[in-house]
Amino acid sequence: MGPLKKIVIVAFGIFSLLSLLVVNFFVIQILDGDKWSEVAEKQHFFSVKEPFLRGSFWSNTGIRKNHPDKPQRFVLEIQKFHLYVDPLSIPAKHHDEISDYIKDNIPLNSNEVLNIRDQFDKKSRSRRLVMWLDPEIKDSLAVWWSEYARKNKIPRNALYFVPEYKRSYPFGKLLGQVLHTVQEQRDEATKEAYPTGGLELYFNSFLKGKQGKRILKRSPRHFFETGRILTHPEDGADVYLTINHYLQAIVEEELEIAVHKSNAKGAWAVMMEPNTGEILALAQYPFFFPSDYTSYFNDPEKVEYTRLKAITDANEPGSVFKPITAMVALLANEELIARGQPPLFDPEKKMPCSDSSFPGRRKPLTDVNFHKYLNMNMAIQRSSNIYVARLMQKVIERLGKEWYRDVLEQTFGFGLRTHIELPSESPGVLPRPGKYHPNGAPEWSVPTPFSLAIGHNIQVNSIQLAVVYSMLANGGKRVEPTLIRKIVKKDSEGGLKYLIDNTRLERSAKFRQAVPSSIIKRVVEAIRFTTKPGGSAPRADIVGYTEAGKTGTAHKIVNGSYSQTRYLASFIGFTPVKNPAFVLLVSIDEPEKKYIPGVGRNYFGSIAAAPVFKAISTRALEYLGVDPDDPYSYPDQNSKTHENRGEWIPEIKKLQALYEEWNIR
Repeated sequence: MGPLKKIVIVAFGIFSLLSLLVVNFFVIQILDGDKWSEVAEKQHFFSVKEPFLRGSFWSNTGIRKNHPDKPQRFVLEIQKFHLYVDPLSIPAKHHDEISDYIKDNIPLNSNEVLNIRDQFDKKSRSRRLVMWLDPEIKDSLAVWWSEYARKNKIPRNALYFVPEYKRSYPFGKLLGQVLHTVQEQRDEATKEAYPTGGLELYFNSFLKGKQGKRILKRSPRHFFETGRILTHPEDGADVYLTINHYLQAIVEEELEIAVHKSNAKGAWAVMMEPNTGEILALAQYPFFFPSDYTSYFNDPEKVEYTRLKAITDANEPGSVFKPITAMVALLANEELIARGQPPLFDPEKKMPCSDSSFPGRRKPLTDVNFHKYLNMNMAIQRSSNIYVARLMQKVIERLGKEWYRDVLEQTFGFGLRTHIELPSESPGVLPRPGKYHPNGAPEWSVPTPFSLAIGHNIQVNSIQLAVVYSMLANGGKRVEPTLIRKIVKKDSEGGLKYLIDNTRLERSAKFRQAVPSSIIKRVVEAIRFTTKPGGSAPRADIVGYTEAGKTGTAHKIVNGSYSQTRYLASFIGFTPVKNPAFVLLVSIDEPEKKYIPGVGRNYFGSIAAAPVFKAISTRALEYLGVDPDDPYSYPDQNSKTHENRGEWIPEIKKLQALYEEWNIR
């Protein structure tokens, strides 16, 4: 073979090799470029989630006219950090030393201590070591790791931190059952929180945000906190509540005092603005501390404290229902007159109350004291069972049971949910003619109307009662209860978008007139006597102010039967009478059944609940800056000041004289 031929062969071989390299380069760089770029990027870059802020809850701090408080959150988002490791970037000889340092310098529980060392042996680019580190601990660990990684030529972001926000509660247990909280464990993909209940659950779709994305580079000289944001996070919306934190604190403090004083199982209260339906306070004792939620849900006895009983529990209301019975009777009067028939009764005239027998009842109804004759004012003042039951007997005889039930449901909303913005609201139980219980017994029988008249054989939740008493306070309009003033979200440019706005006047304007104002005025006149001398609740009389309300003492139903030892003691009313600042319901759950010498039965609404109404109202009116409208009222039930100048004193004396004329002389 000649030299020229050899040169050609060698040249062709070199050309072929170069061509093969070019082809391979084309395949790698062009045809499979995306594939190998992704592989290279995974070797040198990794991404972490950029956290978002979950929406907060804000107090109604503008409630005091001319004296607004500064904005106040019920919930804060505090930045914490999760510690992660990239095990494949750290040589095995360093695993023990690094994990030991972490265990010795970070407060850990026993499970976390055992878990940390195992994570270093995983064939993974990202393993979580510790959650929810405080910034101070994170900074201290970062300083140590930066020097250790540099000295041992380890990529500085082989250990790295992922920021995340954690719920914090500046007021501790305040509003705990209403707010609830979110679990520490988050959804791994979206980092969204799992709510435990309450407003956190109901408004989760508004509160939750959307996580962003940050890309980091693996490099011995690349610090683990730097990186480029690929997708900005989207924060959740803020919820502005109708509840005021000062009023909430007042109610919670007084409930705790009342429970200890009456040796009760618990208590709850609802404070509502009667013209708008806004809930100003919604409290319950024993308290629920959201930050310590695991101890409640892991304890069969304490888990009950997480349930908001004003919403979830429906109970027999007892005598607080009697003013509602009076409204039904007056509505029956108007219905009969409209039909061209004589009215059912005259609220001013006396009605015989010595006969306590009623059709279908095995036992006669009784009153605490015997009365020969009563009119409506006397009956409400002295909480007569017989009078109101006799009224409903007349209603059934003239208008029928269906008419009666329809009024309770359609006019007052019993048996229907109020749609307050909280999960698990009970609609209560309103018997229906022709419907049967699972055991075959009819829901509605002959004596049912007499039981309903006195607040038995019906179950209602506390918001339903507050709505009806708001009708008495506002002139007869049926309000829609709400906990929300507005829900606001910031857009990408920092502007505000109103997702819900209940502050507009159109909302209140649509409330319908459910009961004529003339009927409301007449019933309010009756319930004003409750807190005055001769009434069932003088301990609810607020010094310097007018008030109207009613007591209730109901046997609790235990295992399908009325308990003779467990009671629900209540008082509901409003103040001042002519321009009410709020409606307030106080319920004391299972006060001790005992007699207190010189006071009375501890479990009665007049003893257990009425003084709490007075205590809360006195402090709330002072905070709100409501001027006294009855400066000459009785300071307490045992003494009198300016006896003849106090609001309502002439009416009280006149009613007392008439009662004595009918029953004593």
